[in-house]
Amino acid sequence: MDLSRYLNHSLIDTNALSEQLKSGKPIPVLKQALQGIDQALNDQYRDDASIRDLVFGRAAAMDAVLRCIWQLFDWQGSDQIALLAVGGYGRGELLPSSDIDLLFLFNEESDIDANVSSLQDFLTLLWDIKLEVGHSVRTIQACITEARNDVTITTNLMESRVLLGNTQLREQLNLSIGPDSIWPSPEFYQAKITEQFDRHKKYNDTEYNLEPNVKGGLGALRDIQNIGWVAKRHFGDDALVDLIERGFLTTEECQELQKGQDFLWRVRYALHMITGREEDRLTFELQEQVAELFGYETQEGKLLAVEQLMRDYFRQVFRLNTLNMMLLQHFDQTILNSAESDTIEPINNRFQVRNGYIEACSDQVFSRTPCALMEVFVLFAQQANVKGIHASTMRLIFAHRHLIDAAFRQDLSNITFFMELLRSREGVYHSLRYMNQLGVLGLYLPEFGRIIGQMQFDLFHVYTVDAHTLLTIRTLRSFRHENNTARFPIATAAIDQLSKPELIYIAALYHDIGKGRQGDHAIEGAIDVRRFAQRHRLSPWETQLVTWLVENHLLMSRVAQREDISDPDIINWFAQEVGDLQTLNYLYAHTVADIYATNPNLWNSWRASLIERLYKETKRALRRGLANPMQKEELVLETQLEAIKILEQQGMSKELALELWDNPKDDYFLRETPENIAWHTKSIYDHGSKKPLVLLRETDQKRFAGGTQVFIYAPDRPHLFGDIAATLDTLNLDIQDARIMTSSTSDFSLDTFIVLEHDGQSIGNNQERLDEIQQRLLFEIENPNDSPIPTRRVPRQLKHFQVPAEVTVSNDTEYQKTVVEIMAADRPGLLADIGRCFRRLDLTLYSARISTMGEHVEDVFFILNKDGEQLSDLDIVQQLKDELLETISEVMER
Repeated sequence: MDLSRYLNHSLIDTNALSEQLKSGKPIPVLKQALQGIDQALNDQYRDDASIRDLVFGRAAAMDAVLRCIWQLFDWQGSDQIALLAVGGYGRGELLPSSDIDLLFLFNEESDIDANVSSLQDFLTLLWDIKLEVGHSVRTIQACITEARNDVTITTNLMESRVLLGNTQLREQLNLSIGPDSIWPSPEFYQAKITEQFDRHKKYNDTEYNLEPNVKGGLGALRDIQNIGWVAKRHFGDDALVDLIERGFLTTEECQELQKGQDFLWRVRYALHMITGREEDRLTFELQEQVAELFGYETQEGKLLAVEQLMRDYFRQVFRLNTLNMMLLQHFDQTILNSAESDTIEPINNRFQVRNGYIEACSDQVFSRTPCALMEVFVLFAQQANVKGIHASTMRLIFAHRHLIDAAFRQDLSNITFFMELLRSREGVYHSLRYMNQLGVLGLYLPEFGRIIGQMQFDLFHVYTVDAHTLLTIRTLRSFRHENNTARFPIATAAIDQLSKPELIYIAALYHDIGKGRQGDHAIEGAIDVRRFAQRHRLSPWETQLVTWLVENHLLMSRVAQREDISDPDIINWFAQEVGDLQTLNYLYAHTVADIYATNPNLWNSWRASLIERLYKETKRALRRGLANPMQKEELVLETQLEAIKILEQQGMSKELALELWDNPKDDYFLRETPENIAWHTKSIYDHGSKKPLVLLRETDQKRFAGGTQVFIYAPDRPHLFGDIAATLDTLNLDIQDARIMTSSTSDFSLDTFIVLEHDGQSIGNNQERLDEIQQRLLFEIENPNDSPIPTRRVPRQLKHFQVPAEVTVSNDTEYQKTVVEIMAADRPGLLADIGRCFRRLDLTLYSARISTMGEHVEDVFFILNKDGEQLSDLDIVQQLKDELLETISEVMER
């Protein structure tokens, strides 16, 4: 590539630089020159100069600097040397902190030996002036050998430019590494496709990474480069525009690729400029700075500035990924299968299958029959063994998407096609994803179009709203597969019982569609889905169900994680809200899919067991009848009888059990399972009822690994909870739930904590780890003045998010407890700090509900004052709120 037209002489005066270098002090002279180049280009960037002028202009300026430096050294046999720019620098692309990749090319090994000293001094000078240089010193033969073994080296050498020296050496090299000699075009193409596949897998195979990589992610710069490399290898083309004449790209598509590349370059330039290093990740802290640099502004009631930036970013890479997919399919046919005859299978008058891809029979299909824009996706879902939609047909769909207007949306044929797609046995998710990629889904459902690329600036939602929506549908579809039975046992059973599965897909499409608007997104979504139901001729019952599901899609998750689901009154209330078993099955399957598709890390074994328990208890209540709810006394007695059966099988009498049970309150029998009660009772009896005891085991050995139960039987004392929480934190354990109970007739506390390792995994049967936890807890219980201080550092991502802390204090008149609800940013040691706050105010913790959601927590504590009473003094309540807010808001560098 000839960069001479990009060399802006205001950036560098090569004559003046050469004269200054003769002073004998090159380092300060060169540093000053490089700083001047950086400053001038950064100023131009802030003034919205063409990014291409900046990227290529920087490379041209670097060429000039290197040529000046080259003249400082004595090169032996200079006619047998060539200094080449390779890789990205060879393409003429250079961003502020990109590597400067150089190849010192020699004809013979003896030429290298003669210039060792000059080579070392040249490179040392480059490092001294802080240039990020990647270099290799090779003969032509060595380059051939290396390139033959590594397609990446071949790719770098393909993009070489001669900066100085013998240009014939490069020409000779190019001939030697050409497709006629090594890496024939089909092998090169296959290697680059494999390389891209592996790279995409590294970035979770989605365009919508929370902190995307601008260089290597899906639809990012590397994907554009991949297209260029394949085209160059096979056709010898140097630019994307050359693909227009070959019919692989339209002029509009080529402009889209260039526009997308320019956008990504501007983002990458900003990242380098802000950080002063080669930073290609658009991390949370950098997203805000880049948004400000780009001029985005947050407006009241609308998207945050950073959300606007990321929406534009995601929409760009989404379209670039589609173009990449389409072009590579073209290349696949041209490069790998050109010698094979086409296999064509007709479907109907409009479509056929060519070599495994659905193809329009003519270019006029969509203009003549607009409803074919919907039909093609139904056919894709219904045709077995079809790999996808043909690239030429994808182009036609995209070109005719303007036909999807109000009249199109009201056309009964299109409505019928869309409902037929949702009712298909296979391919629903993949067809909807194709519709989204090609711009059809957002036009057919304009409300869906509003959420495309919409990011939510938090750690809880790791995908954009549209990606999360489609992933929810994919997860729902996966429940139908037998290989998911072990992981989602209840969901797979529930979805098989749905009378009309298409209704749950409709609910999934609309459950978050109200995001980004003012007001409750669930209510907004319910309004939209009711309109959808009416337009698509759903029955009154179907309309009512999908509307209820959208409006209440968070209900089950909230109840399971924030309410005491051991309380029969909570179960009865929830059963009343759900109404019947059919609705419960729809809600449960949707809840599980929604959580998993929001952030797979949220679906841990403990959360799964909570929602499963709520499902089972509600199912039981519905079968019993809403008019005949379970009473607490009945449930306590039932639990005690079941526990006694277990104990009797273990050789312990009923009378002895009842004697020990004089201590726990009824809540103990509501909150614990009969199996746990028997385990606790037998262990306390065997250990001695007057000595502290720590027990650990998995919560459920049947279907879920579950969290690990930590049961603590110890003399009650003030602030035991805070000490235990601090100890668990120092052990790198995360508390998922806490049940704090004190005996009614003794001074012993019966506390159960559900914990997971900090990475969300179960402790399992790691006996060494279990012993460590048990010993540390026993030590802290017996040495209350030695309470540990948590030392875990706050993760980088958590530090960045400023979640406003909220503390609500109220009195529960039925249960005679003061309820403290806390919503705040999560951080290591938070629970321990809250426990210390209760200690300072001499408050007793009765029980707790712990819920961590991404970067924030929603915890509920039930407390009493030192006299065992609710807080009634308003001054004390205000003091509690103030101290909690101060405690929560502390910035702890751990």
